Amino acid sequence: MDMTKITELALAYGMKALIAIAVLILGLFVIKMITGFVGKALKVRNVDPTLTPFLKSLVSMGLKAALMISILGMVGVKTTSFVAILGAAGLAVGMALQGSLGNFAGGVLILIFKPFKVGDVVQAQGFTGSIKEIGIFCTIMKTPDNKTIIIPNGPLAGGPMINFSTEATRRVDWTFGIAYTDDLKKAQNELMAILEADERILKEPAPFARVGELADSSVNFTVRAWVNAPEFWNVHFDVIEKVKMTFDEKGLNFPFPQQEVHVIGAHPVKQ
Repeated sequence: MDMTKITELALAYGMKALIAIAVLILGLFVIKMITGFVGKALKVRNVDPTLTPFLKSLVSMGLKAALMISILGMVGVKTTSFVAILGAAGLAVGMALQGSLGNFAGGVLILIFKPFKVGDVVQAQGFTGSIKEIGIFCTIMKTPDNKTIIIPNGPLAGGPMINFSTEATRRVDWTFGIAYTDDLKKAQNELMAILEADERILKEPAPFARVGELADSSVNFTVRAWVNAPEFWNVHFDVIEKVKMTFDEKGLNFPFPQQEVHVIGAHPVKQ
């Protein structure tokens, strides 16, 4: 190979190398700008601080990988096979880590859309408790009896959930039964008096006490009242106790289940 040919090749590849270096420098600068913009956008949307650095790194790595593949193509490297191998490897890893990736995706969705936050009381996946920690792969919950429940984020993000902490007020529901022989209006008036005397019970919406069911052994009242969310359980138990004491005092009865049995063709017992 003569010097002319060597010079031509050096010029050709040298120019490609210079262009590739320029594209690399410019590309890294653009990626830095895009990553910064993503960080600001996540901050504006109040995305959880735990998730922001990870998402910025993920965007940065993806863009840098695309930039490197483009630069290799510019300098003459055949990238088709390289991309195919990379895609196959990614598919294999994805299949192997299917469960973990599902939990990771669930964690990202939870941290972005925030169906609950730390401190909320929720019911999900058969458990009820307060949220203590939200991680990328799992969420930690504390039950009322101080058990620690670790729930994978995949099922948690994709399943039904009740959040008891999102609203400032909650409705308390009770069912109280009286005997069929008791005074219906008297029982209703006593129930309403108990609700109206409790300062924790909100005036609007107004408390409610009406006959809800004519059951087998009792006339059942449906009783409802609205309270501030932190007072829910205190009011729930206090009203039950107050109703029992008031009904005993006023001569209203809580009936026991009763059943009549008729024996047909029974022979008298000989003494």
